[in-house]
Amino acid sequence: MKVFIAADHAGYDKKNTLAVELEKNYEIYDLGAYKLDPDDDYPVYAKKVALAVKENPDSMGLLICHSGEGMAIAANKVDGIRAVVVRDKPEAFETRQDNDSNVLSLSAGELSNKELLEISRTWLDTPFSQLARHKRRIEEINQMELGE
Repeated sequence: MKVFIAADHAGYDKKNTLAVELEKNYEIYDLGAYKLDPDDDYPVYAKKVALAVKENPDSMGLLICHSGEGMAIAANKVDGIRAVVVRDKPEAFETRQDNDSNVLSLSAGELSNKELLEISRTWLDTPFSQLARHKRRIEEINQMELGE
């Protein structure tokens, strides 16, 4: 599975650590930041990951910023992206199983490297349930993106 990962300055160090650990089990594509720059803008990285996930339907995306929230907001502007902010393993499991989320946004400010890794692995390893009610709800979201 292709996993696209990116972070702004606030998540830069944790992204690099997480990517090294995830490369042991996943095909990781680092989309930046490639250097620590306190003046970089998180929407740039969220857009890169969101577009990569959109163009590679069986892929997933990981984003890291201070709170995770700004990245998720930005990523969700791309049609077909269901980005979520997750703070623990049960949330990671549920949002994959029920919502088929395809971009995970994490908080560098609140989560340790160990927590980031555990949450990411849970999220990446949890399949979508394929239950009819969840498929229906996702289709309703898709229709909203089309303005219907």
